[in-house]
Amino acid sequence: MFAAGTDTSSTFLEWAMTELLRHPRVMNKLQKEVRGIVGSKTDVLTEDDLVEMPYLKAVIKETLRLHPPLPLLVPRLSTQDVEINGYNIKAKTQVIINAWHIGRDPKVYDKPEDFEPERFLNSDINYKGTDFQLIPFGAGRRMCPGIQFAMAINEIALASVVHKYDWELPSGASVEDLDMTESTGLTVHLKYPLRAVAIPYSY
Repeated sequence: MFAAGTDTSSTFLEWAMTELLRHPRVMNKLQKEVRGIVGSKTDVLTEDDLVEMPYLKAVIKETLRLHPPLPLLVPRLSTQDVEINGYNIKAKTQVIINAWHIGRDPKVYDKPEDFEPERFLNSDINYKGTDFQLIPFGAGRRMCPGIQFAMAINEIALASVVHKYDWELPSGASVEDLDMTESTGLTVHLKYPLRAVAIPYSY
């Protein structure tokens, strides 16, 4: 359980930072929100600080939409015969849900390949299993039991790194140099790990 939780969280943070570096407008907007609320506070962020950060939550949802750490959710076994969209699925058939494809479905999302956190502002869509267009943690009684832990860690970690630091690519690299190739496996990482330079931010 610890391995699963840490691997998926670190994968999420790497994808989130990669997308933020690729989209400076989004990075600047997120930093403005976080720094405007937290200010020059030197101790760690708390969950109370996160309540007033809707753009942070939108960035997280958009990252999970495009890059679910576990793109093929944990397999399920159908309990009875059922017909879905004209397909007959027999009882005791192993079913695998492709969360990666759902998040990029043009029937569900406008411009699905674009990283646009604004699509989740003023939206009731959440990742808690009630909205099937965003299910990085699965849904139903057997959805990921670590969802609360994971999201608390992800929100605090992402807010902290954009609050305390400005970020740039090393050695004068440009955003066009970022290789978005995905690895293969149960969890999908960047094939080539992200390298970025953290510059302490001074108020």
